[in-house]
Amino acid sequence: MGITLIKISSVYFAIGVAIGYYMSSAHDYALTPVHVHINLLGWTALTLAGILYHLFPSLAKSLSGKIHFWLHNIGLPLMMIGLFFVVLIENEALLPLLATGATVTSLGIFSFVFNVLKNLKAS
Repeated sequence: MGITLIKISSVYFAIGVAIGYYMSSAHDYALTPVHVHINLLGWTALTLAGILYHLFPSLAKSLSGKIHFWLHNIGLPLMMIGLFFVVLIENEALLPLLATGATVTSLGIFSFVFNVLKNLKAS
C-alpha cells in the first residue's frame, strides 16, 4: 500500500505543478485553493503516509490503514473537482460535492491518525 500511495501522490504532484504553472503563466490565481489542497493533501500527505506504510507494514495491514487509503483516495478527487468548479466557474451548485469530498477526506485522515496512534510501535 505504501508504494501505491507514493505513486498516486506523484500524480497529484504533477497536477499541482501544472495548475501552478498555468496560474503563473496566465497571471490568474483563482485556482490557488485547488493548487494548495492538491499539493498538501495529494502530494505531501499521501507521500508521507506512503512512506510510513512502507516503513511500518503493520500500519498498512490494519483496518484503519485500509480505511484511510480508500477514504482519502475517494474523497480528495471529489473535493478537488467540487472546489475547481466552485472557484473557476463560480457554480455554487457543486458545494455539496465539495463538502462531501472534504468530509470523506477528513474521515480518512482521522483514520490515519487513529492508526498511527494505535498501531505505530517502537521496535
